[in-house]
Amino acid sequence: MIEVASGSGGNGCVAFRREKYVPKGGPSGGDGGRGGDVIFTVRRNLRTLSHLRYKQSFKAENGGDGEGRGRNGRNGAPVCIPLPPGSVLKDAETGEMLRDFGRDGEDFVLFKGGNGGWGNIHFKSSVNQAPRKALPGRRGETTRLRVELRIIADIGLVGFPNAGKSSLLDRFTRARPKIAPYPFTTKIPNLGVLRAGDRDIILADIPGLIEGASEGLGLGIRFLKHVSRTSALLFLIDLSADNYLEAPGILRAELSAFSPELPAKPRLVLGTKLDLEGTGERLAELAARYPEERMLGISVFSGQGLDRLEGELLRLADAAPSASGPRDTPWGKAPEEGR
Repeated sequence: MIEVASGSGGNGCVAFRREKYVPKGGPSGGDGGRGGDVIFTVRRNLRTLSHLRYKQSFKAENGGDGEGRGRNGRNGAPVCIPLPPGSVLKDAETGEMLRDFGRDGEDFVLFKGGNGGWGNIHFKSSVNQAPRKALPGRRGETTRLRVELRIIADIGLVGFPNAGKSSLLDRFTRARPKIAPYPFTTKIPNLGVLRAGDRDIILADIPGLIEGASEGLGLGIRFLKHVSRTSALLFLIDLSADNYLEAPGILRAELSAFSPELPAKPRLVLGTKLDLEGTGERLAELAARYPEERMLGISVFSGQGLDRLEGELLRLADAAPSASGPRDTPWGKAPEEGR
């Protein structure tokens, strides 16, 4: 939630020309300057709204007041608010969508600054040679906005706590998420960039999911809201956990309970911790239980399967709809090859 305000116009000036040999020089009050605009601009280098967490009030500069000798006031500087692609502006009170930013470099002027007031030089007439009238500047506009981000990443890493999401992000990207052997280490999404070939793939380490999240358990709706902002999903299954066979079904059920659109996102099921004893057999059991899923196994510790996973993530990202619209590639059902 942020508050934005355009600048107010400067006031017009009441002044008269006073020179030694011009006793009745007439009015010389200048106009007030125009207030600054409120401008939103899309920056491709931004991927989150974290810069709005610590600053929620944005106000453009007011216009300067007019002065004597016909000098107009200075125009106020605009306030520019950068947003990542995929951002949406909504009215905080009504929820009405004001703007959907889907392209890079797209500027949007939400509010114009207030016009400056006229000085008394505009009110001189044949019957009023010395007007003492000037107009005040027009006030700027203020409103509260809700800023949402529809797409924060190409692929969201989804799984139970301690499934290895943060470790995978740390291995593949320069992101350095907090990693610890206890649940809910990740509280907010961590983003990293995977350079695959000539393309950058944005990965999001989503806070851990538990059964009942759609009903508010654990991080609940906060978790699922982040999932809805990714284009594709990577299910991470801890092959050393007791519930490894039920985990994919639980994840799908929680996503379906929150929104029927989430299970339709393209996805890949990834078995983790393949370096531990017995996990290879468990991966085979998991693939047999869910033959409709594309499935891989990796070990972040030993590096097993990571090269193949990079290629699969590139394919997954290409099959997913982008922030600017869906691609033509079909992605409702996982392909059979490469499981």
